[in-house]
Amino acid sequence: MTKSGSRRIPLTRPETDEAEVERVAAVLSSGHLTQGPVVEEFEEQVGDLVGCRHAVATTSATTALHLSLAALGIGPGDEVLVADFTFPATANVVVQQGATPVLVDIDPSTFAIDPKDLADRVNARSKAIIPVHPFGLSADLDPILRIAAQHDLAVVEDAACALGADYRGRPVGSLGVVGCFSFHPRKSITTGEGGVIVTDDDRLAERLRLLRSHGGRREERRFRFDDAGYNYRLSDILAAVGVAQLPKLRGFVERRRALADRYHKLLGGVDDVGLPGDTEWGRHIYQSYVLMLPDRVDRDDVIRRLSTVGVETTLGTYALHDEPFFARTYGYKPNDLPNAHAAYRKTLTLPLFPSMSWADQDYVVEQLLGLISRL
Repeated sequence: MTKSGSRRIPLTRPETDEAEVERVAAVLSSGHLTQGPVVEEFEEQVGDLVGCRHAVATTSATTALHLSLAALGIGPGDEVLVADFTFPATANVVVQQGATPVLVDIDPSTFAIDPKDLADRVNARSKAIIPVHPFGLSADLDPILRIAAQHDLAVVEDAACALGADYRGRPVGSLGVVGCFSFHPRKSITTGEGGVIVTDDDRLAERLRLLRSHGGRREERRFRFDDAGYNYRLSDILAAVGVAQLPKLRGFVERRRALADRYHKLLGGVDDVGLPGDTEWGRHIYQSYVLMLPDRVDRDDVIRRLSTVGVETTLGTYALHDEPFFARTYGYKPNDLPNAHAAYRKTLTLPLFPSMSWADQDYVVEQLLGLISRL
């Protein structure tokens, strides 16, 4: 039991009801549980939402990113420019292809990749850019796309957190060669685990589908295996959850924005606390509400102390250049990318989910401000 008694406010809570139960029950009754017609239905709906001709469902956003790099032919000797402030999966997929991730610093006002630092790190070995849309806010894509066009680089949008966000009126995920989404339970809608790749490139879509299923093409009663592919197929069971969730996305986003607006008001007068927000190019959908704490405050101590009063929080995400694998393998040192380093040390993610009550939000802020004032 926490000091607050039995009160516990989770970081997030997936929102499901009878619609998901009915959809899953229908799949179980059908006897067709692996990738099949419900996956195709889910893919079509995601493609329509994002405005892309093709959507290819996968087991996760990580496998979506990996499949995208494999289909694009990224391999040994190639370099891929990756936003440094992200979950390690974004760069791990580059390593898994035998290529080299080149980590790029962020703009501290958005936590997204900094186009100026990006331009300085392009060289003859560069083959692709993976900009991350952090926490539900689009990166500034126009300068990224210009750099990509100048150097003939593929842009693979890591839109794991950003289904429903837009960039200058266009859905994120639709502006690069491919866009990759996540449906993990922390995301705005979920399939439990799952991902989707979107693209308008017909040939690339065909290759993505080939590699997704062992590299095999069906011919009459057998397969012909044209490549050494993967088993990255989503099941109809999980796709059924997604089909039930998609119509709720707009309502979920608006509720998240309402909760974020309340956080803004409740925290807006606190000195040296950096709050997230919209940009000139797009609205934030607040997959996560991530703020910057003052330098004098120990973020990890805040996380520990809040947990004792029933409030679950976590860091924003990781500065990859500070992590042992990337430091050991590629020679990075702490603070080589100073904006990402500062964000890694000082960002705090607060609870936010559509069913969160005003009272619970008030309690989170009360506990956080009480801690900050004492530290």
